[in-house]
Amino acid sequence: MDTFESLGLSKALLRAVEDEGYTTPTPVQLQAIPPLLDGKDVLGVAQTGTGKTAAFALPVLQVMSRGRPQGKRHIRALVLSPTRELAAQIDERFSAYSEHLDIRHKVIFGGVKQNPQVRALQKGLDILVATPGRLLDLIGQGFIDLGRVEFFVLDEADQMLDMGFIRDIRKVLNLLPKRRQNLLFSATMPKSIADLASSFLNKAVMVDVSPEEITVERIAQKIMFVRKADKRRLIVDIIKEEDVYRGIVFTRTKHGANRLVKQLDQAGINAAAIHGNKSQGARTKALANFKNGTTLILVATDIASRGIDVDDISHVFNYDLPNEPESYVHRIGRTARAGKSGIAYGFCDESESGYLVGIERLIGFEVPRDEEHQYHYPAAIPKPGQKPGKIKDGKSSGGRSNNSRNRNSRPNNSGGGGRNSRPNRGGGGNQGSGRSRGQGNRGSGGNQGSGRSRDR
Repeated sequence: MDTFESLGLSKALLRAVEDEGYTTPTPVQLQAIPPLLDGKDVLGVAQTGTGKTAAFALPVLQVMSRGRPQGKRHIRALVLSPTRELAAQIDERFSAYSEHLDIRHKVIFGGVKQNPQVRALQKGLDILVATPGRLLDLIGQGFIDLGRVEFFVLDEADQMLDMGFIRDIRKVLNLLPKRRQNLLFSATMPKSIADLASSFLNKAVMVDVSPEEITVERIAQKIMFVRKADKRRLIVDIIKEEDVYRGIVFTRTKHGANRLVKQLDQAGINAAAIHGNKSQGARTKALANFKNGTTLILVATDIASRGIDVDDISHVFNYDLPNEPESYVHRIGRTARAGKSGIAYGFCDESESGYLVGIERLIGFEVPRDEEHQYHYPAAIPKPGQKPGKIKDGKSSGGRSNNSRNRNSRPNNSGGGGRNSRPNRGGGGNQGSGRSRGQGNRGSGGNQGSGRSRDR
């Protein structure tokens, strides 16, 4: 059996791993840690929840702990992350893994005052976790020097590009020394990510944790065809009938997330929204209340959901089906963690049937249908021979689509569920998604917003 000790980790790191309750390495850790310890660049295909943070943090810490340069501490490792939540989560993991090491680390992101961050930088750091906007702001003000970085980690690269950070990434790359070790992680690998990786990785070792290892039998999946106007009634019925105690609902837009939270509150359901327009304080509070059970339902956009690593999520609702088929796999993987079961509902209105076709082509099977609920809408069922992708909204679909600007024409978010729609927990999800890496258009099409505003 593979163990963390067999990977060659130091006693201090093995002690930290044991303190965290880890027993055996995950597939991404088994594949990534050895080459990183050998000084090689790594290109990883893996999503949040696969253990990828430990896959890069442990070897970085081990190499750095072999010896500290003389003089004041300087930034030796830079980890770039797209969202505040994910950056904070990564920094928290560095804190846990470096418990028995003499390593200083700090996370910086926008949305909060910079003074405490500047003071930490001035004292000296070994590891910096950052979001692009605040990083470049502080570099421009002369508070950060990347000239002696030895390790560069680009995490969630596909979301970086979806959010419009490609220019910022290239600016950062130009400020790094040429001699360094690199690691890029991405949940998907479209051509844009492959091109970015080839621009700075050197003979990288490929690590691929495919969705078939994530879409597990324990997830009961269900698709429900419904008018757009009836989705709210459907989700309220399911949440109440199934006594949902911790669920995530995915919407396509920030406005849609806010509107749904108000509608759920009116129905007596405690919910909170998390998206890029929320202040950092509001996002942190919403996530904390969701983790401690004060808030039962978290309504999120795809980008804001990156970094939400919460156990015991019973239900995932694709209130709006995603235009990026891979996003469906990532979303439903939020439930059924740590050996537990979970339920994933998907709502499909008439404008989203092409998205469902794309999802099913990607995962290689037809998601079980529930056509018995009272809001069933036959017109939303995909037509025979229908092609994947966005179709024009009809009058019945409730107006103009928010995805009209998406080059790849594939929907973005999801949600689901309704009356009399309880899935068969025994047989709803025993289909793997082994074909998923070889099928479907892999363009990076999320349209959740672009530019650096999410980060400032």
